[in-house]
Amino acid sequence: MKTILKLLALIVGAVVILVSYNWLRDNKMSNFYGSADLYVTSSTTPDDVIESLKSQLKVLSERRLRKVFDQKQVASYIQPGHYRVGSSNSCVYVARMLNNGWQSPVSFTLAGSLRTKEEIAHKISRQLELDSVSVAKALGDSALLAEYGATPDTFFEVLFPATYELYWTASINDVLDRCKKASDAFWTDDNLVKAARAGLSRRQAVILASIVKGESHYKPELAKIAGVYLNRIARNMLLQADPTVAFCYDYQLKRILFRHLEFDSPYNTYKYPGLPPGPICVPDKEYLEAVINPDYGGGNLYFCASKNLDGTHVFAKTLEAHNRNAKAFQNAISKR
Repeated sequence: MKTILKLLALIVGAVVILVSYNWLRDNKMSNFYGSADLYVTSSTTPDDVIESLKSQLKVLSERRLRKVFDQKQVASYIQPGHYRVGSSNSCVYVARMLNNGWQSPVSFTLAGSLRTKEEIAHKISRQLELDSVSVAKALGDSALLAEYGATPDTFFEVLFPATYELYWTASINDVLDRCKKASDAFWTDDNLVKAARAGLSRRQAVILASIVKGESHYKPELAKIAGVYLNRIARNMLLQADPTVAFCYDYQLKRILFRHLEFDSPYNTYKYPGLPPGPICVPDKEYLEAVINPDYGGGNLYFCASKNLDGTHVFAKTLEAHNRNAKAFQNAISKR
């Protein structure tokens, strides 16, 4: 009898050890070697998740992972999102992460050429779960944009180029909220005072910055370009900014000709004085800084592309000097 009891005790002990070990394997011990980024949509299945994991890292026991996914009913509760799986994660943790939506944020960057609604929608949809059609629709939604003090015609001013940490499943409202927060952070009392000294409101500064962005990407001359336009405004001269004409044609022109300057739009600064009614693109922080810290250049009223054809510009105070600079540029183009 004692022998039987000892045998039973050994069996029970072995079972307890085995159960405990299995629990530890599932709940505490890592089942992965390496790292993986999972992008889960509403149509993603547990099988899809497993295949994605296997393509990015080493799954030590696929059988255990499938067992835990079945036990935790991942197929029923899985939440869309971006998830990061690493070597420290157990099977149970991954299952709970997927079921509870414990997402890892992604780096969302709004930068570069931001000149049309479609272009912006495409950039946003490439980085988040949002589709470009819904983003474009939102950027034309009067009620939504009114919450941010803008209209479908002035939506550029709502956006603020930067890199943000966002959840992959973020809504367009989340994107606009983060942009507004960054924009408000830029527009400190000090920067508002600088804008006022240049004769600009916050909105006007954004509009002028968008024109400067359309003119040049060479940072050292941005403040001088801003200064030219401010000098023109002070003298009640037409801005005559080519980027505003390009905007009137939805940036479809390869070259602006004299006939294009007659396009009848309040955005055409060859026909209408002062700043246009809204931005013509989304200006970056460096353009805003250039506008509120302008270099008036001792009264520069003109600028044109340099004869060096290197993307820089030459500046002039008189039309005569400007015409000489323009002729030198045209000669350089002809020689090339």
